[in-house]
Amino acid sequence: MKIGFIGLGVMGAPMAHHLVGAGHEIFTVLNRSPLPKDLRASVVASPGDVARMSEIIVTMLPDTPDVERVLLGGNGVLEGLSADKLVIDMSSISPIATAEFAAKLRQAGAGYLDAPVSGGEVGAKAASLTIMVGGPTAEFERALPIFRTLGKNITLIGEHNGAGQTCKIANQIIVALNIEAVAEALVFASKAGCDAAKVRAALMGGFASSRVLEVHGERMIARTFAPGFRMRLHQKDLNLALESARALGVSLPNTAMAQQLMSACSARPGGAEADHSSLVQALEILSGHELSKEKE
Repeated sequence: MKIGFIGLGVMGAPMAHHLVGAGHEIFTVLNRSPLPKDLRASVVASPGDVARMSEIIVTMLPDTPDVERVLLGGNGVLEGLSADKLVIDMSSISPIATAEFAAKLRQAGAGYLDAPVSGGEVGAKAASLTIMVGGPTAEFERALPIFRTLGKNITLIGEHNGAGQTCKIANQIIVALNIEAVAEALVFASKAGCDAAKVRAALMGGFASSRVLEVHGERMIARTFAPGFRMRLHQKDLNLALESARALGVSLPNTAMAQQLMSACSARPGGAEADHSSLVQALEILSGHELSKEKE
């Protein structure tokens, strides 16, 4: 199959590799990220050319304005579409904007799925991503071979565009609040005189156990904040959650608090590019205590 793939960043590059490995022919356009040296792909001049050359077009971009520019801007994907094309946006963007983008592309006769993912760089490299999809069943079934090449847990959330993005926002709310809860618990226990590593080990055997406590709790204690998922990207996702909540008339008080803590971390030098587990540093400042100081 001829597949266009736009967005060869930290997530997109390994995803494109998997598609090549599955025997697909890849067309791309270069933007912020260079073409990986070991990726067999044809580079064309514009997103519109990617669409003209491809049967299915996949986008994996940082934010809503990036997707809008690639799809609807000058020489964008829209200009290369025809009735037999299918666009799959796997970025994490606004559900409201997603519905608007889909409507415009459908006017050109093309199909559209929003299919954001969870699993980070590790999941992208391992082809074990969780994929949350919004769009018609027939288009979902057409895209299933691609999704199965990239992920393991694949769910059609709803037949309306935006459903996948809404599910991804829900995911990001849960992850953010789990990170905040783990950070609070470890800072509290550490300042009370306990060894945070032993507290984490004990909690891993009880009802408080979670993937966040396992992975990010260890990061907090070891002070290893090299990015797995960058703070600025999670902050962006929580902004999307709050924007969508305002449109729906929904209150997300704890999400707002987590977003403010992330904003505080992002304001520090290098904070925006650090792992989102570094949220613990905002709580350390508020508490006047660092986990790294407990053994001194």
